[in-house]
Amino acid sequence: MTYTKATFAPLAGDCYGHGWKMLWKNFLVLFLIGLIIILFSFPISGFTLLAGEDFLYNNVPLFILPVFLYGLLVLAPMSWGVYYAFLKAVRGEKVEIKDMFIFTRNYGSVLFAYLLMNFIIGIGMVMLIIPGIIFACKLAFVPFLVIDKNMNAMDALKTSWSMTDGYAMNIFLIGVLAIFISIGGIIVFFVGIIIATMWIYTAIASMYYAVDSRINPPAETEIIVEQP
Repeated sequence: MTYTKATFAPLAGDCYGHGWKMLWKNFLVLFLIGLIIILFSFPISGFTLLAGEDFLYNNVPLFILPVFLYGLLVLAPMSWGVYYAFLKAVRGEKVEIKDMFIFTRNYGSVLFAYLLMNFIIGIGMVMLIIPGIIFACKLAFVPFLVIDKNMNAMDALKTSWSMTDGYAMNIFLIGVLAIFISIGGIIVFFVGIIIATMWIYTAIASMYYAVDSRINPPAETEIIVEQP
């Protein structure tokens, strides 16, 4: 795996700018990945629409468990695979649809990290919301570290916490801008929200890429000059 050092700053605006550019360079494959994750989400959203509110209200216990398990065991790990595909895109690497299924390589670590990260953020949200936002910003790189660096859950949490020092505010700004971008995508209907979501993914991946390449710069190719 080789890639060049990020040439843009780890700032919210720069990450959205780089993400927008790389999104269109890889639009077709990223769009297909977006459609696939939507299709995998259909068993939940589709059943909700077809069953109706009365059925769900009367069968809450039967409905919640399978939905929870499907979301946890399938959709959550797959969403982290999507992060990896978008990371490859912003790093200028070749993106393939199979990249979104890379979570199967270390499925146990992905699942445990997902549960632990969301548990910590959830505890923070209970603590008057603001701590939860701080935790979410500080742990924003966990999905990338588990998938990209093949870290275990605890190492990924610790590394993300230290990596985001000095960058948490820009990660927060990416999240704030994501709200307005999503609203804009909804205004232009179905295709718009897909593109908006793709852009947000590339922005988050760009932030990780920019910070990671500063902390762990890619090794430069050594040039050997023969002596005459």
